[in-house]
Amino acid sequence: MLPNIGFTEMMIILLVVLLVFGAKRIPEIGSSMGKGIREFKRSFTDTQDAIMRPDDDRDRVSPPAPTMHDADATPETSGEPKRLSQ
Repeated sequence: MLPNIGFTEMMIILLVVLLVFGAKRIPEIGSSMGKGIREFKRSFTDTQDAIMRPDDDRDRVSPPAPTMHDADATPETSGEPKRLSQ
């Protein structure tokens, strides 16, 4: 079992982080960690909502986009590569 972290231990950890990353990088690291945590929570709740959604709601979701294997989605080409306008 881990012991409780006191004020002295927290100050030592913060000092080491400050020395390793520098004062300018700490806000960047904090904001990127916050964005990552928010994105994780959002994907977790989206997945949880998709699992808990009743089956009749799943049928109303928009159909997937056509793929290149669909007959309607195959592009017609003349055999020559397209040229970019200059």
